[in-house]
Amino acid sequence: MSAVREQGAAPTSPDGLIRARTDGADRLIAADEPLAGLQLRSGSTVPGEIALPALLALVRRVRRTRQAAAQTILSVDEGRPVSALAQVTPEGEGTAIALSHWHIGDEPAADLPVPPDLLRHLAEAEILLDDAQRVIVGDVRAADLVALAAALETGRGRYWTDLVTIARVSDIMTARQGPLHWRLLDDACFSVEGSPRRWRARLLPRVQGGFVLLAIPEAIVVLPAAPARGEVRAEEKLGVKTSGEKPSGEPAWNRLLGRDLAPALRQPITRIIANAETIRTRLAGPLSDQYAGYAQDIADAGRHLMSLIEDLADLEAVEAPGFAPAPDHIDLADCARRTAGILSVRAQERGITLRIPDPDARVPAIGEFRRVLQVLLNLVTNAIRYSPEGSVVTLEAGMNEQGPWLAVQDEGQGLTAEQAERVFNKFERLGRSGDGGTGLGLYISRHLTRAMGGELVVASLPGEGARFVLTLPADPAA
Repeated sequence: MSAVREQGAAPTSPDGLIRARTDGADRLIAADEPLAGLQLRSGSTVPGEIALPALLALVRRVRRTRQAAAQTILSVDEGRPVSALAQVTPEGEGTAIALSHWHIGDEPAADLPVPPDLLRHLAEAEILLDDAQRVIVGDVRAADLVALAAALETGRGRYWTDLVTIARVSDIMTARQGPLHWRLLDDACFSVEGSPRRWRARLLPRVQGGFVLLAIPEAIVVLPAAPARGEVRAEEKLGVKTSGEKPSGEPAWNRLLGRDLAPALRQPITRIIANAETIRTRLAGPLSDQYAGYAQDIADAGRHLMSLIEDLADLEAVEAPGFAPAPDHIDLADCARRTAGILSVRAQERGITLRIPDPDARVPAIGEFRRVLQVLLNLVTNAIRYSPEGSVVTLEAGMNEQGPWLAVQDEGQGLTAEQAERVFNKFERLGRSGDGGTGLGLYISRHLTRAMGGELVVASLPGEGARFVLTLPADPAA
């Protein structure tokens, strides 16, 4: 591979191609100019993580499927648009890249329309909306958008603008019914609860009606460098395969389902759900109630399958050797209020009241924020699912000699002593069927809680409801 040459200079290889190679972790380990220069100017290194999102997505797909592929990639280099045709082929554990038709435009990139394909490469969430900008279905890929993912799942039929905070126009929207015209919201900056990043909304009208909303981070964060021996990469914690090696002792079926199939299945299943919802909501045209019901069944089955896939990915992550959540300074009372806010629509649909800690209540603790939220969402979702209509689910938080705690109390049937012993077992359904559960939620929740140095227990008597109590380490700085 050649050394650095003048920016944008044509390649000097006899066949006129810009060549590069990646390893089994999708890191660029060698590159000709001008790709090497663009990589450095984008904030990465050689060797280092690929800094071009479109090229990174193509490399990941080829490495995972072991099938060669070609695609036009688009990027920006010091304010000017860059395009090239990328041909990627499997090579060893990684891939070989050959770029042709390298072109740097003369106009500033900000003045050029961004093609939808590039927007989809940059997006970390894709949401299908109806004509009124109400949520139909969403596909969220970013780890710091867990709260948005839960809100989309429980907030179908709500305006997407109710689920985020949009800069500059939020005050206007609070004074009117529904969001502004889509052209006024396209490219609007917004923030999401639980995410430290700022986002931009790109709205793409669909031919058959409605919109696709793409959530794009304002800045592309350079991916972390390769971990030292014995460390676990963030992608592995999230159940995404990053190398061809299988950790010793890991069940082969678990690796296959959690790492290899989960990322590959998310997009087609999301498309199935989106198409079924398009049919059900009659965006594609008039439809009898009978067939709308069939479409609802397809969408529900797709969501159940997606839930199973996500649970299997989480299962692999929490059981991986060396798994360790990142410690954060959190407030359990605030986590309870956020959880209730996310699940408020689902509770209202069943006439269930959510009682939460007072707005000024604070219970400092140490734990990974998104993982604590994941545990609470599971507990409260179960409480809503198995409680009678018109009942109350109470979220309490406090401090005792064991440390900070948060309890979720429902008014359901409760559990026998024998059921309470089994409820945290893997794939345990307690004889229930057809309720949309996978039998993994409570197992994963207890595993996560213990990994954060805490504990999750249940106290219950038949006919008196169930009370799940989460405890975490105290915050010494509080």
